[in-house]
Amino acid sequence: MIEIQAIKRTETGKALSALRATGKMPAVVYGPKAEPMSISVNQREFQKVFKSAGESTVVTVQVDGARVPVLIHDIDRDPVTGIPRHADFYAIVKGQKVEVNIPLSFDGESAAVKAGANLVKTMHEIAVEADPMNLPHELSVDISKLASVGDQILARDIVLPQGVTLAADPEEIIAIAALAQEEEVEATPVTVDMSQIGDAVERGKKEEEEAQGA
Repeated sequence: MIEIQAIKRTETGKALSALRATGKMPAVVYGPKAEPMSISVNQREFQKVFKSAGESTVVTVQVDGARVPVLIHDIDRDPVTGIPRHADFYAIVKGQKVEVNIPLSFDGESAAVKAGANLVKTMHEIAVEADPMNLPHELSVDISKLASVGDQILARDIVLPQGVTLAADPEEIIAIAALAQEEEVEATPVTVDMSQIGDAVERGKKEEEEAQGA
């Protein structure tokens, strides 16, 4: 189980800037059976946890001796640096299903792609429903099904683990083998030597005059 240490916080508003300056990040824990609780976590530790867990793996938040199982539900990032500056932790309830977007990994080899077609990925994550403890970290998409140009992989083609059901439209396209677009070859302009044309015209006139005088 992935864990992260947290402490309750009272800082709000402008005071959060001072909190972040100490290397801490504000966050909140909430859920259907949990009162919202304002906390702070080590910013670097959070980035490591999120890199491992994403939004589909249960994380344990330890605060004041309590251990709360949560999902990282939402992250607010700095618009310039992209560094997380706030996070929402959704406190899960045992036995209660949740709907989560699971990242997709594209695996295998496609005969169509090997022959020159383009692999077009129309989705990179897909919505599923499951008990939080059964949520997969990612789902595999087998692109070997793309044998010919125009072949598609639909949401219903993804193999789901036991206890996980598809929440997305089963007919939604996940990937397609598309005809590769040929690049237009730009014609190379031909440089014409005008002086040579002039010389050729003069020679032609002279030869015509000589022929007429003969």
